[in-house]
Amino acid sequence: MGKTINRALLVAPLLLACALATPAMLHAAVAADDVYVVKQAEGLPTVSVGGTVIPYKEVTMAAQIPGRIKYLAGIEGDAFARDELLVAIDDSELTAQRQALLAQIATADAQLRNAGVQFNRELYAPRARSSPGGMGVPNLFDQFFTRPMEDFIGDRNQDAELSADLFASNTQIQEARNMMMRLQAELRALDSKLRDARAIAPFDGVVVKKFIEVGDTVQPGQPLLNFADIEFLQVEVDIPARLRPGLREGMMLRAELDVQAQGTVGAGALPVRVAQIFPMADPQRHTVKVKFDLPQGMAQPGMYAKVLVPDFNAPARVNPVIPRSAIRFNGSLPGVYVLDEQGNPQLRLVRIGEPTPNGNVTILSGLRAGENILTNPGPDVATGWSRESGKGR
Repeated sequence: MGKTINRALLVAPLLLACALATPAMLHAAVAADDVYVVKQAEGLPTVSVGGTVIPYKEVTMAAQIPGRIKYLAGIEGDAFARDELLVAIDDSELTAQRQALLAQIATADAQLRNAGVQFNRELYAPRARSSPGGMGVPNLFDQFFTRPMEDFIGDRNQDAELSADLFASNTQIQEARNMMMRLQAELRALDSKLRDARAIAPFDGVVVKKFIEVGDTVQPGQPLLNFADIEFLQVEVDIPARLRPGLREGMMLRAELDVQAQGTVGAGALPVRVAQIFPMADPQRHTVKVKFDLPQGMAQPGMYAKVLVPDFNAPARVNPVIPRSAIRFNGSLPGVYVLDEQGNPQLRLVRIGEPTPNGNVTILSGLRAGENILTNPGPDVATGWSRESGKGR
């Protein structure tokens, strides 16, 4: 009997304490691990600058000669190795012109060889010495009597005739050589046009966009297709000129790719490296173009990206830091659930800053240090959640 009374006396205070406890106190005890006290972290101010993901190398192939497209290697997304044929224009007319030009070169070569033979004949058997004289007598009498008399009286000069004949033969050789050089130059120009009728891949890459189909007629300068190397990607950003002194090539920064589309803050965060800083600023926009290298396999060309550029000119400020899991998106607007004095969660919109290396994220506005927030609010948490709604938890 005494033991039963003692047990009742021990259990009674516990029942009384449970009866006096409010639902909010019970909920606070259960959810104590889900509450996070907002802290402050001192960090260098950064500016989020938007840019576009671009291929490391990209070329636009254009038609160099007029003609009809007779071959197209593939469509968008097809990969090709270096020196593979991508586009071919019908070159039947150019091929016919080349055959006619080869025939002219053969004729010019025959003329050149004939001029050389005539020069040698004039050199070793000059016509000035073997041609008949003006008296019409036999050649033997002409050689021993007529020619010496012509030279003596000044009516004929055989040396001058020989020099003139050699000069004429040499002129024929030079003209034949010039003709050959001109035709060879025309052949090289025609071969260049034949090469321009074929678009060859300059490097390993993929077809990004094509502008023609087989059978289309193109004109010089008309785009054929875009060819790019998408294995290595970069982010091209136009940053304000005042941020340029804080950047240097090889510097590592952080970027975000389609953060809101991911649905979670920091899901698209990744490191980037300053690859190139253009030497001249835009005189109208007062911006400097900067390219950042991206890790392989993390993005696609054309995606939107934000690069967090440090602002060394701005004074350092203190920003609150919270876990990424505390952020909830209401459409495209980020917010957190802040506990009021009664312990009820209230949704508050915030402005998100850059992520921190330890997995948190800075808040630019909307929160103060010391406030309590839910670290990972569940789907049943709503704005204005009262004690009564928490009884079932």
